[in-house]
Amino acid sequence: MSRSANTAVTAVYSGTFDPLTLGHEDAIRRAAQMFDQVIIAVARAHHKNTMFTLDERLALAQAALADCPNVKALPFDGLIVEFVRAQNAQVIVRGLRSVTDYDYETQMSGMNRHMAPEVDTVFLHTSAHVQHISSTLVREISKLGGDVSGLVSAPVLNALQAKVATKH
Repeated sequence: MSRSANTAVTAVYSGTFDPLTLGHEDAIRRAAQMFDQVIIAVARAHHKNTMFTLDERLALAQAALADCPNVKALPFDGLIVEFVRAQNAQVIVRGLRSVTDYDYETQMSGMNRHMAPEVDTVFLHTSAHVQHISSTLVREISKLGGDVSGLVSAPVLNALQAKVATKH
């Protein structure tokens, strides 16, 4: 696949982001330095019982990355390759924390490449200081009253605290 030097490259980073963590932000911020535009594709996630609504997850992504002018958050449903095509994007960005992530993401990358040969997948190894963070653990720690301030940005922390407070 050949691109001219003048062609803007758009990348898509997808997930449920329930909630968006500093690990996600690490990958998105690094991708924003590599690509002209990064779209955070926030999955509707009908199959999951999410803590935050889709609108809340979109707003939190925008708030957490407000300082990155080439990053925007959009909702998506269905196949990621169809979303990528609809956005005229060329790249899917995926973060890797572990060997387990690598195995799963390699399989997904292969299937996406099968369905959309024009779309490349780029893997970003998570930075060491955020490698242990997962949305699942952040949700659980937060629900149990633990401190997640070093795991999420301020807007997400505030939203988590408000969500947990309304449950009690």
